[in-house]
Amino acid sequence: MYVHVYPNPPPGTRYAQLQEFLARAGEPAYRLTQLVRAVHDRGVRRFADVTDLPLRLRRELAEEFGPSFGPLTPVATERGAQVEKVLFQSAQGARIETVLATYRAGWTSLCVSSQVGCGLGCTFCATGAVGLVRNLTADEICDQVLHFTPVDSIAFMGMGEALANPHTFTALSLLTDPRYHRVSPRRVTVSTVGFAPGMRRLTTEFPHVNLTLSVHSADEEQRAELIPLQRRFPLAECLEVLDEHTVTGGRKTYLAYLLAGGYNDSPAHARALADLVAARRRPELFHVSVIAYNEAAGARPDLRRPSAAGVEEFVAALRAAGIRATRRQQFGRDLDAACGQLHARYLTRNASIGRTAGTGPGGRTSLDITDR
Repeated sequence: MYVHVYPNPPPGTRYAQLQEFLARAGEPAYRLTQLVRAVHDRGVRRFADVTDLPLRLRRELAEEFGPSFGPLTPVATERGAQVEKVLFQSAQGARIETVLATYRAGWTSLCVSSQVGCGLGCTFCATGAVGLVRNLTADEICDQVLHFTPVDSIAFMGMGEALANPHTFTALSLLTDPRYHRVSPRRVTVSTVGFAPGMRRLTTEFPHVNLTLSVHSADEEQRAELIPLQRRFPLAECLEVLDEHTVTGGRKTYLAYLLAGGYNDSPAHARALADLVAARRRPELFHVSVIAYNEAAGARPDLRRPSAAGVEEFVAALRAAGIRATRRQQFGRDLDAACGQLHARYLTRNASIGRTAGTGPGGRTSLDITDR
């Protein structure tokens, strides 16, 4: 018999709903522990398969919550070299993509979505053209992880601005809680285009979760052309918060730099970026990740992908200035995970929208977190 009881799951989550249901049904408190351990230790997805529970209770749970523990249903899967991309659908019909990358050494990283669409309107990203449909719940975020469990690391780099969704913080509490997903905070990365209030909250509540800031230009006017949120939360403000996060956590912090040919790739751009990093409180902990832009439907038409040589020259210029910098290796381009086409094709067939939905820098729904 289980002796450990799970007190006070986060309000509004499936765990809290299950606890309330079990209490109303007069079940002992350890029933929730049996459920949680079946899901997280054995990978059980359906209530009918939680054989620790009486058959009667399994049937009652399925009647109350549906057959599956989680709120998402996988509706399409596509696999390529080192990549698996899954299109999920919620009970209300919302669709999101999640991407798993497997490194040649066997390490796995999962890129999760936090919103259906995105409301920030970044001009390099096709998701911004779709707009924000709604925030994902903490259960929907965590269910993406459960589908692929076990994974070695998690990156909030999929659809949406994670720090603009308050449910992201509930999801982080579940993901890093040793009673639930048991993922070390150091294995979790949250990427942001600069939602300063969320950055502050992350620093306070999850100082050891990795934080990546999309810079894309050290010139604040040019950055505002790419990231409209720059006008509300200027880069200087975001960097001050990032300094605090870096000092508090004491870990390497990434700055993402989307490189577009003929736009933000000049030697002057590299010098300005190097000066920006050198001015940080702990510059030795900052690492610039240079990303080659991918053309994306709905993105501004004047942006173009740089040459491979251009990317290497930009990285070399940063290194020559004493800045730690690498070119980011991109996963998923062999199966169009780089521009979210699976999601778009599904939507187009159902006449929901007629344009491509992508995510991340350059309109990607890919997991681009390996640098070299």
